[in-house]
Amino acid sequence: MFTGIIQAVGHIERVEPLAQGVRLTIDAGALALDDVADGDSIAANGVCLTVTAKTGHGYQVDVSRETLNCSVGLDAPGAVNLEKALRLGDALGGHLVSGHVDGVGTVTAFDPAGECYTLGIRAPMALAKYLATKGSVSVNGVSLTINTVMRDVFSINLIPHTLQETTFKHLKPGGQVNLEVDLLARYVERLTHFQETV
Repeated sequence: MFTGIIQAVGHIERVEPLAQGVRLTIDAGALALDDVADGDSIAANGVCLTVTAKTGHGYQVDVSRETLNCSVGLDAPGAVNLEKALRLGDALGGHLVSGHVDGVGTVTAFDPAGECYTLGIRAPMALAKYLATKGSVSVNGVSLTINTVMRDVFSINLIPHTLQETTFKHLKPGGQVNLEVDLLARYVERLTHFQETV
């Protein structure tokens, strides 16, 4: 589990093809790796990945073809948001994030609003029902609060700190982002559906 509070911006340095996916070598940037061991989980752009080896101030992970098919940003060199897995007793500053991407959204707007920016995203229609005003959503691994929802498009206000500490400063309309909806919304839907069918 993760909180959606990004701990560092890293960089995918190398992408090596595997029979069923890729092996990534990631420079961890400012992320401390002294407490990371092989087998630990680190989310990259919201995708939970298992460390297979440490390499200087970086690490390697293997990404399956299935993960590549349902996410973006892990198939080429570039900046990634990084967060180590939540440990018992850690502060939960964002919301509970599993690191399992639900779908890929498309940036519809990235506009200045005073010192902040307004980020607009079109979600896949199958995910739209889980999005609610003032609800939580993970975008490229970042825990965010939804400002408005209009059918399948939602907007978020990004404060300067978020822009500075994440890869969001590089977003542009037409770009794609990884989305993970709030776990609680999924459980509410399941409970409601189960009661209706009993």
